[in-house]
Amino acid sequence: MSHATAEPDAQAQPPAAAPWFCPNCRLEVATPFCPRCGERPIKTEDLTFGGALARILHAATSIDGRVLRTFRRLLRHPGTLTKAYVEGQRKPYATPFAIFLLANVLFFTVQSLTHISVLGSNLASHLHLQDWKELAQVLLDRHLQANHTTLAAYTPVFDRAVVVNAKSLVILMVLPFAGLLALLFLGRRQRFMAHLAFSLHLYAFLMLLFSLAVLFAKVVAAFGGPGLESALMDDSLSLLNLIVSGIYIHAALGPAYEIAGVQRLVKALVLTFAVPALVLGYRFAIFLITLHTA
Repeated sequence: MSHATAEPDAQAQPPAAAPWFCPNCRLEVATPFCPRCGERPIKTEDLTFGGALARILHAATSIDGRVLRTFRRLLRHPGTLTKAYVEGQRKPYATPFAIFLLANVLFFTVQSLTHISVLGSNLASHLHLQDWKELAQVLLDRHLQANHTTLAAYTPVFDRAVVVNAKSLVILMVLPFAGLLALLFLGRRQRFMAHLAFSLHLYAFLMLLFSLAVLFAKVVAAFGGPGLESALMDDSLSLLNLIVSGIYIHAALGPAYEIAGVQRLVKALVLTFAVPALVLGYRFAIFLITLHTA
């Protein structure tokens, strides 16, 4: 049997574009898009209000579609976003860093609306409530003496700066978690970016979880119940967050790292207890950074 190749049908070829002048390259072009810069010829409707509105709507809905699809997969199918990213499926979903930033924006918006701070404690909290309160007092006294100021004058300065620092430095929790993943899966020789993607996806989920916890505490307080200032509410929500985090991490490790059984359970437990440890470490790091910069 011969392997003759049929001539392509002329009707299957894309129609030739009318010659047009590319404003970027200053060249006459006879293709739908400029082969040098990718520009397309301007159309009459592009300059109308309706045309501009249609282009804005198309851009917004396509972006929103990716974001919503990403968040839905993040919540419903733990670990599969990381697997898709590592395997090169980039078009259908927002990047790990983008979804992490969006989750953080939502989290800190909820904090601003409820006036409840989870990651960035005020100065009074560091001095009287946190585990490092004695050390905080010593460091603060040195700072006040070195800068010739008083506690009353410095407190509002610290409290304003700590909010900004807590928002902008959340990545400080993600990087150690990715490093811990690299140690737990050292024998696999996976690239660090795979661990970083998993960490970004996990912390995006955690920001959503913390947002729900803050909103729940605010609603309970609004109806006369205990708020987060209550030890019972604080401890209960912390335990619930820990349990939900553990379930999510265990579910995510399967698709992302293709492990199961006892190995999956042990690593999930290690990573689960690393989450609150990193939150505490982050609060202390923010205290030190704010103390030396504000």
